[in-house]
Amino acid sequence: MTLQQRNLLLLAAAVSSASGLASELLLGTLASYLVGNEALSYGIAVGGFLAAMGMGSYLSRFVGNRGDTLLTAFMTVELLIAPLNAVLPLGLFVLFVFGGQIWLGLSLVTLVLGTLAGLEIPLLTRMVEQEEGVKDALAGVLAMDYFGALVGSLAFPVILMPLVGMFPAAAILGIFPAVMVFFLGRAFSKLRHWRFFGLIIALLLTVFATIVVPFTERLENNIYGAPIIEQTQSSYQRLVLTRQANDVRFFLNGDLQFSTTDEYRYHEALVHPALEAASQPKKVLLLGAGDGLALREVLKWDSVEQATLVELDPKVVEWAKTHPALINANEEAFADPRVEIRYGDAFQLVSQLEDTFDVIIADFPNPDRNVLAKLYSLGFYRQLQAHLAPGGAMVTQASSPFFAPKVFSCIAMTLDEIFQNIYPYRANVPSFGPWGFVLATETPFNPQQSHQIPVKTQFLSPALFSSLFVLPKDMVLEEVEVNTLAHPVIVHYERDRRWLLY
Repeated sequence: MTLQQRNLLLLAAAVSSASGLASELLLGTLASYLVGNEALSYGIAVGGFLAAMGMGSYLSRFVGNRGDTLLTAFMTVELLIAPLNAVLPLGLFVLFVFGGQIWLGLSLVTLVLGTLAGLEIPLLTRMVEQEEGVKDALAGVLAMDYFGALVGSLAFPVILMPLVGMFPAAAILGIFPAVMVFFLGRAFSKLRHWRFFGLIIALLLTVFATIVVPFTERLENNIYGAPIIEQTQSSYQRLVLTRQANDVRFFLNGDLQFSTTDEYRYHEALVHPALEAASQPKKVLLLGAGDGLALREVLKWDSVEQATLVELDPKVVEWAKTHPALINANEEAFADPRVEIRYGDAFQLVSQLEDTFDVIIADFPNPDRNVLAKLYSLGFYRQLQAHLAPGGAMVTQASSPFFAPKVFSCIAMTLDEIFQNIYPYRANVPSFGPWGFVLATETPFNPQQSHQIPVKTQFLSPALFSSLFVLPKDMVLEEVEVNTLAHPVIVHYERDRRWLLY
């Protein structure tokens, strides 16, 4: 074995590891996107993949020990992995669209890809071992294996997902093993004919990467029940806009954020009670709400002098500023000179704020993942309280008091640990059903007295205002645990079986 051949085999170890780890992340991301439950999705994708790799490593012992035999087996594995890396995630998506057993499908996909990935490193190690001995072979192959794992773990979320999207990324991950077969075929004279197989598969996967997007877009229309008019994959999430007649709907990772038919009900209920409860609503902090709809309602108040919006994903704000459907919905809220935008994780940014605010509005996604649960935690609410001016008010969306009653109660109970007064309430939003909010203040606020909202509204009226705070018997607060960073119980509460009915 020449030095060039040895180095090429070590490079193959790095490529195999990078492609394998990136595939694990892709499968976990895809399953999480399709069916939620991020912890279980990654548990099956990563844990199942690693277990299957163990099976592949065991099966490698049945491959003969001759150098040509080992290299032929390795190249066969690479030629199998290359197209399967691209096709199996797409098959999982098709299975979901047509109502198949997604967890079973995910388990089978991880079993197949993991078993093949598990064959790679033992075969490469045995090839190098014949020239250098066990110690040097293991050191070299494992060093490149770990380096490749680092590259794959960073390349998928930082480069591939944001730039090309889920399924083209899967095809690209398949191209690399095929390209390695091409170069190995050139380097080892007895296996030169293999280079043509590697080249052909790489070219086919390149074509596949370009045609898979329109194909999946047509499939995606079946998921959303309306034609998609805009979609993109940001560094954080998948954004989709659909339109059916005059109804435009906005989705993040498949979850509906609003429908233009009835979003005003949600946003009027979220914003105006808090501004009414504050003694002098001049400075307002909005957390989340990058679509500009809550901001639109805030800016209706003449007393508001400054509205600071904290948004994690710049792509959401970009759409809100530039897409005609969203500009029309938010009434060009971001063009108002009173608006200041700060990008970043609200959990981190809030602690860096120096100002205090008369009103704080938290409009985060439902806490169905640990990364979101921290935004509903006792510690985070303490940070918000520290930035609330005397006589101020804070409000948060609080999921559905009917479909997720323990989440609604958990948010209220967590806020009750900190604030002197909490006022849970709900509004009916046809797109979501009954939806909950919790208002918190340090000074008493009487929602039952007459309140004249000094702005134009479509939903709220003086008579309706007080009725929002009267909870039906099937939505009253329950005895639940407080949500903390160390014990994010709210994620468990969010998985209420009633959501399945919805």
